[in-house]
Amino acid sequence: MLDKVKVGIIICDRYRRCAGGKCFRSLQNREGAFSRYRDVEVELVGYTSCDGCPGGNVEYAVDEMKKNGVEVVHLATGLIVGYPPCPHITFFHDFIKTRYGLEVVYGTHPIPQKYLNMHDKMHAWDEPEWKSIIQPTMTEEAVRLEYD
Repeated sequence: MLDKVKVGIIICDRYRRCAGGKCFRSLQNREGAFSRYRDVEVELVGYTSCDGCPGGNVEYAVDEMKKNGVEVVHLATGLIVGYPPCPHITFFHDFIKTRYGLEVVYGTHPIPQKYLNMHDKMHAWDEPEWKSIIQPTMTEEAVRLEYD
């Protein structure tokens, strides 16, 4: 029998009307940051936005997710690929890990190629911390193109 992990997703409030299609597809296909669950059953126990800058919902949403058994919180790819990228993403990561003792993963679905191209042109992810932030959502170009 496969192990099971309960995850929650926090999206950028700019995309609060997002239906989650790319995140859910990548979870189903185990692509992007969800590739870590290739041999594990996953239960999604929470999906919400940060509630806008500076992310006031992060505290309350994760508290509820934890009550629902969440073990890993994913900070959605939208926080990474937005224009500009989320200025609070590392704080969210550190806060959730420190306050709740949960594992926190940067990203959900693979970075779409069009966003990678633009952020490369703008040098948005040149800082060393961004290299580790984008790493879980980097895949081969063919997959990135499927998410454009």
